[in-house]
Amino acid sequence: MKILFIGDVVGENGKRMLRKTLPSIKKEYGAEVCIVNGENSNESGTGMSKRDAEDIFACGADVITGGNHSMRKADISIYEENEYILCPANFNFADENCGAVRVDMGRQSITVINLIGTVFMDGHRNPFFELDRILKSVSDKNIFVDFHAEATSEKQAFANYADGRVSAVVGTHTHVQTNDDRILPGGTAYITDAGCVSAEDSVLGVVKEAAIEKQKYLKPVRFSTKEGGGYVCGIFIETDADGKAVKTEKIKKYAE
Repeated sequence: MKILFIGDVVGENGKRMLRKTLPSIKKEYGAEVCIVNGENSNESGTGMSKRDAEDIFACGADVITGGNHSMRKADISIYEENEYILCPANFNFADENCGAVRVDMGRQSITVINLIGTVFMDGHRNPFFELDRILKSVSDKNIFVDFHAEATSEKQAFANYADGRVSAVVGTHTHVQTNDDRILPGGTAYITDAGCVSAEDSVLGVVKEAAIEKQKYLKPVRFSTKEGGGYVCGIFIETDADGKAVKTEKIKKYAE
């Protein structure tokens, strides 16, 4: 199976970039399924509304994953009405079905799982045990995990824990694409962070001056997302008939 994943889409600018580039990226890689992290897609850069989700699906996504901002600006009904919009399964208040979905494409199928880390993050259920719980009811050979976490150590530990049991563990949340994509010994594709979709002249998609003020003076600041050209980042993963990864390739495409 040919799997395309696009990292955190930031604000209206990120959705505009996604709209311009995703169809051609899908065609270039022959993607059979496309997963996009949408937890920053609201115009504020945090959260995702029903309209934001509709915009991302219209760009060509099959599944939308989330993270720590999933419930901001969101009507909880979007997760109840559309099974292909995920929030982390190990949120303390999450419905047990909101963090995983099976995508049946006839000849092939894939289960997509969304989990969040616990290091330097708000208190959530243990993602290691949550993965064990979910996998008990999964029959697909192709299994993709968006692991939304802060610490690289937790991401690497989790990926090695899942190695051989899932096709891919792709890290999100830090917005900076890392250079460590690889296939682990058990056949699981891994990257610490897939990157994001945002303006290049920004701090993680946010207007630079606001980010600098927050970091310099350690005070609350109202963020706004930066407009302009930047990069659409993600990763392409190909699996064999047993759901083992046989190829990974980082994606970083410039968009005006």
